[in-house]
Amino acid sequence: MPVSPMFPLGSVLFPGTGLPLHVFEPRYRQLVQDCLAGDRRFGVVLIERGSEVGGGDLRTDVGTLAEIVQAQQFDDGRWGVGAIGVGRIRVVRWLPDDPYPLAEIEELPDEDDLEAPAETLDRVLPTLRTVLALAAELGLPASPATIELDPDPTIALAQAAAVAPLGSFDRQRLLVAAGPGARTALLVDLLADQEELLRAQMSS
Repeated sequence: MPVSPMFPLGSVLFPGTGLPLHVFEPRYRQLVQDCLAGDRRFGVVLIERGSEVGGGDLRTDVGTLAEIVQAQQFDDGRWGVGAIGVGRIRVVRWLPDDPYPLAEIEELPDEDDLEAPAETLDRVLPTLRTVLALAAELGLPASPATIELDPDPTIALAQAAAVAPLGSFDRQRLLVAAGPGARTALLVDLLADQEELLRAQMSS
């Protein structure tokens, strides 16, 4: 069973999307150095309860394997890191943090079709743009409503899930979904719920 360095975060990383990190804790500085000396990969999981800093957190067991594609160390030892999600993983067993979180992991392939349905863009993009426009109108942080998604439906699905104004636990539900078909259906439902909620906020 492979052992991977792990970086628990308060956010969800989807395969195929980017992850910028500002690394300042000494243990995670060591993680970056060890990754750069090895295969440049580490696992990312969502913190269900607790803090990113200091440990003592409760972590999810499904996450994403990330690969460092860019790294810069500053004079004071901090790192600026750019990584990209390369695939879903499941944590089989957490190991002692020594000096940073470590876990035995396994790949978590999708259970259904390996590509998102062809109609993903048609089902997701109009509502996503509406939700982003409503969020911006309410002064909430949001990507531009003019966003364009990749023509590849699998990449588009990951992009949409990453930029949709959803909470971390809804994003985790999307990551855990059995495969692209289930993920598309869930994202359509979540965006519809979010549109209804934002419209209610505007009318009040």
